[in-house]
Parts: sequence; structure tokens; C-alpha cells
Amino acid sequence: MMGRLFVLGFAMIALVSCQREADEKLAELSGRMFVFNYRVATATYLITLRTTAPLPEGGHAEAQFENPMGGEPLVARERFFPAMNKIVLTSPKLQCVKKDRPYRVTIRLLGPDEQTIQTIETSVTSDVDQTVLPAKPLVVGPLYTPNPDVFKADGTADYAPSGDCPK
Repeated sequence: MMGRLFVLGFAMIALVSCQREADEKLAELSGRMFVFNYRVATATYLITLRTTAPLPEGGHAEAQFENPMGGEPLVARERFFPAMNKIVLTSPKLQCVKKDRPYRVTIRLLGPDEQTIQTIETSVTSDVDQTVLPAKPLVVGPLYTPNPDVFKADGTADYAPSGDCPK
């Protein structure tokens, strides 16, 4: 009888231990925003996660960002290593970000076998329209040379934003 209780107790401890590990979060959201870089006329999502447990070697984070132009989500992947304490995910370049509109973001932490370990759902809202950016980069080259397509030889400048966004 004592042997059965011991085995049953050990099984319960193992079961609780497995449940705790399965529910344990590897990372939590620590930052989310749009980055508007006026020098090169780009907008991107920037998501940061703070790790809360060791990450499995060979795994990666994958973010799917709602595309402000519509269509398929934009995807970014970042490989992680066990010693990482922060994961940074940056989207490809964006167009048509609207002020005060929440855009969906889904982040999955994947193990080396591509199995989902954790999913984080969030949204990002901009406090400005992307129309604050010029259509063309203000500078070109490694020395920040003024872009001749923006800064004309006659002294005028063309800062017009892109008009390719859906209404």
C-alpha cells in the first residue's frame, strides 16, 4: 500500500511539474510602437519582448503584422538563443499607417521543431498619420547627402507624401 501511495504521489508531482512548465511564459510584451524615420522616409512596426524563462536553442520568434495597405500580413522572424533577455521584431517597411487606428500583431515563439511554444496577441496604434513622412528619402548615401529628388537645384524642396493609400 505504501509503495502505491509513493508511486501515486510521485506521478502527481510529475504531472503538476509538467503543467507548470506548459503554462510557463517564455516572454512578455515590453514595448510596441511605430517607428517613423523621416531621414529615409520609412515607417515600421517595432515590437520588443522581455524573456521570462530560458529560450530553447534553435527556436525563433515570428511576428505577423497587419498590413496597413491591406492584403496579407507582413512577417518578421528573429532567431533566439538561450542567453537572450530581449527579443526585438521589426516589420518590413510600411505604407498607409493611419492615426488612432489599432493594427493587429500576432507573435509566436517557436521551438526548433517549428512547434508553437507561446502566442502573444497585441495591437499597435500610431499617434500620427504616415502622411507626416515625405514620399522620398531626405538623404542618400552613407554621408547623409541631401537627396536631389527632394532638394532641387533651384532651391525648392518636394516633401509631398505618397498618395498610394486606399481610402
